[in-house]
Amino acid sequence: MIASIIYDTTKLTPGHITSLFVVIGAFLGIFGFYDVLIENIGSGMSLPITSFGNCLVNAAYEGFHENGFYGLFSGMYSTTSAGISGAVIFGFLVTLFFKPKD
Repeated sequence: MIASIIYDTTKLTPGHITSLFVVIGAFLGIFGFYDVLIENIGSGMSLPITSFGNCLVNAAYEGFHENGFYGLFSGMYSTTSAGISGAVIFGFLVTLFFKPKD
C-alpha cells in the first residue's frame, strides 16, 4: 500500500521504490529498530523487499565480527545467495512461460 501511494503521488519508478525500501530496511537494521518492528508487527515486516536490506546489514555485521574486514563481504554473499539465486531462477522460469506485451 505504501509503495502504491508513493508511486501514485511522486515521479519515482518501481525500481526506485524497491531500492528505497531496501535502503530503509538496511537503516532500520543498522539502528536495531527492524527486530523491534518484527516482534511487534510480525510477518508484515518480514516481506522480501525490506527484510533484504536488514539481512544484508546483519550478515555484514556478523561477518565482520567473525572474519574482520573480509567478513563484511563474505557474510553478505553467503547469507543472501539463496534469495538472489532464487530470484534469478524464478525470473528465468517466468520468462519461459509468459511473453511480454507489445
